[in-house]
Amino acid sequence: MKEYQLFIDGKWKTSTSGETIDIVSPSTGEVFAKVQNGTPEEAIDALNAADKAQKEWKKIPARKRAELLYKLANEIKENADFLAELLVKEQGKLLKVAKGEVAVTASFIEYACEGARRIEGDIIPSDNPDEQIWIQKVPRGVVVAITAWNFPLALAGRKLGPALIAGNTIVIKPTSETPLATLELGALANKVGIPPGVINILTGPGRAMGNTLVESPITKMVTMTGSTPVGQQIARNAAQNLTHVQLELGGKAPFIVFEDADIDAAVASALHSRFDNCGQVCTCNERLYVHEDIYDVFIKKFIDKVKAIKIGDPMLEDTDMGPKVNASELKNMEHLVAVSIKEGATIATGGKKPEGDQFKNGYWFEPTVLTNVSQDMTIVHEESFGPILPVLKFKTFDEVIGYANDCEYGLAAMVFTNDMNTIMKCNDELEFGEIYVNRGHGEQHQGFHNGYKLSGSGGEDGKYGFEQYLEKKTFYLKFKS
Repeated sequence: MKEYQLFIDGKWKTSTSGETIDIVSPSTGEVFAKVQNGTPEEAIDALNAADKAQKEWKKIPARKRAELLYKLANEIKENADFLAELLVKEQGKLLKVAKGEVAVTASFIEYACEGARRIEGDIIPSDNPDEQIWIQKVPRGVVVAITAWNFPLALAGRKLGPALIAGNTIVIKPTSETPLATLELGALANKVGIPPGVINILTGPGRAMGNTLVESPITKMVTMTGSTPVGQQIARNAAQNLTHVQLELGGKAPFIVFEDADIDAAVASALHSRFDNCGQVCTCNERLYVHEDIYDVFIKKFIDKVKAIKIGDPMLEDTDMGPKVNASELKNMEHLVAVSIKEGATIATGGKKPEGDQFKNGYWFEPTVLTNVSQDMTIVHEESFGPILPVLKFKTFDEVIGYANDCEYGLAAMVFTNDMNTIMKCNDELEFGEIYVNRGHGEQHQGFHNGYKLSGSGGEDGKYGFEQYLEKKTFYLKFKS
């Protein structure tokens, strides 16, 4: 059983706590690795190392920083099989999904590298004679990155790339459920020659270590992907130093199918947008609204597809869905189904842990569809983050837009229609940061991953996400006395 250490200032260190955290396989429920239970003192050590390294790292031309990060991306690709299998073990996702995550991790970093020559400021005319105003974009300093358990390696790459290209250094704090693939980045960083202290990776309890990282005056930016309650606490903790905070939080994406939609295409997209990664995606289809004119045809085709989903060993090529990540998540699935039934919903398929010896251990739950659902039910408003989908019928555009916006989250929405007027009205009236038209979820690097309401603030990806990692400095230059 491998025991991982903390990665601080380019070195592997055992925590002074003398304690470790068990890493459990979601497929079997068995412990297969251990990581350090880091302390607040070690969080400060990592911040100090990052702060010291940043003073030299920012002096390196951005293009030279990019050369090192291109090498890191190549090492990630060279180690793709190993990293993918590690992701399967710690998170329970399908091997084919894990391979995709590794590839996306490398491409997140490569995309950031492409921006090394695009850190651009402005020269603005002054109201005064013989004067110019220069606005320069400069690195913030030390960035703390707190990542979620659903795509741990990709989220690390998504934050690491732009942070380092911008001239910052980083301290990464992955969740205790899925830290292993992220920790491996430390070894790869050393291999390609990234200077000590530029990347630091810590494991330990969020309440102690995480709070220390967020509250420290050394930290100049916190970028976090995770739940809304945790994000709210981070914002409160960071406020004492007015630290810049970027948050990507919960979602409850509506998937709207209008009467003129391509039904087969909508069925296929609704399926993958709900059950990919066992429904553990922030932009997943969390509530499905189908127009009454096509409801019966749609729901029959959809449920037939859901019933055909094969649950099982995520390492096998023909498996369609793996387990939930942990026992707590599994318990929440059971709770949400029980509450839905109590409130009047009907289980069209699924609704429980699958039968069979292979599912006795681990955190398995059947792909579940709920019908006879009303807008006021708990399942329509509470994020499930798992393979449970409520289906609702609607009559008019105004009705379904009202239903979709009746939500405290505003991350993503999906719309299927071939009517351009409907598309434009949806664009105007849906209160979500990302809207997917005639396709399922899945953002791209050059876009902007941005949530409204309680889904977060700041946004990631593309040129607008990159700017989060830069501060502006203004010079008023009088060039004649």
